[in-house]
Amino acid sequence: MGQSLRLQIRSLGLDDLVGVIHENYERVRETINLSALRCGRNPAHVKLVVVSKAQTITVIEAAVKAGIRVFGENYPEEAIEKTQHFRAIKDIEWHMIGHLQSRKARLIIDSFCYLHSLDSMHLAEKLNSLLSANQKSLPVLLEMNVSGEESKFGWPAWDEDRWIDLVPIFNELINYHQIKISGLMTMPPFFEDSEKARPYFIKLRKLSDFLALKIPDMKWRELSMGTSIDFAVAVEEGATFVRVGQSILGSRPAKSV
Repeated sequence: MGQSLRLQIRSLGLDDLVGVIHENYERVRETINLSALRCGRNPAHVKLVVVSKAQTITVIEAAVKAGIRVFGENYPEEAIEKTQHFRAIKDIEWHMIGHLQSRKARLIIDSFCYLHSLDSMHLAEKLNSLLSANQKSLPVLLEMNVSGEESKFGWPAWDEDRWIDLVPIFNELINYHQIKISGLMTMPPFFEDSEKARPYFIKLRKLSDFLALKIPDMKWRELSMGTSIDFAVAVEEGATFVRVGQSILGSRPAKSV
């Protein structure tokens, strides 16, 4: 969807907004299907997480009316209002996909069904304690920094020769019984050309294969990678979750100063 249409989407009435979001969603889903089939994968094995961070309740209501049920949020405080607003709709899934500070971990315990961004043992310990106290468990993905960018969160994974150093760290996570490790997540550098992101997706997939050999007692089947710009390439390289926002919901409202 072009930038002008992304900007226009916010001025639509609810019914028109529902229609545009539905069309955008189906267009993205079709791209996912074609990308999966092109490399011999089953499209049903790729889950589309619609990123709703910074979007208004009205836009999310339209998305729900358009049939969308899986949403990704980045900021716990912002997400609380949304999860409470839609709490009567039982089949909505809320995924925390952004960096989570350990002091805010309790905010996601009640409303989120997935965490894509576990990036420290301190956070793992905090989450496990909170989950245990609430008699809950939570599927999580380990966030990996495969680019070496200082601005990126995640465990250091850009140097393949140092991957072996991650094994004893991740082995400790087996002791956190309320946290269900199911795979890896990454954010590559930003590129206008999606092909430039491919090496980083390949690296995450290779890391997943490496960890599956070294720590077979854990599940490493999920790969969360790919956004509006590069999700088609991510699917070709094995993504099981893609996180797409503006290509479906339109541009995010400008932050108030």
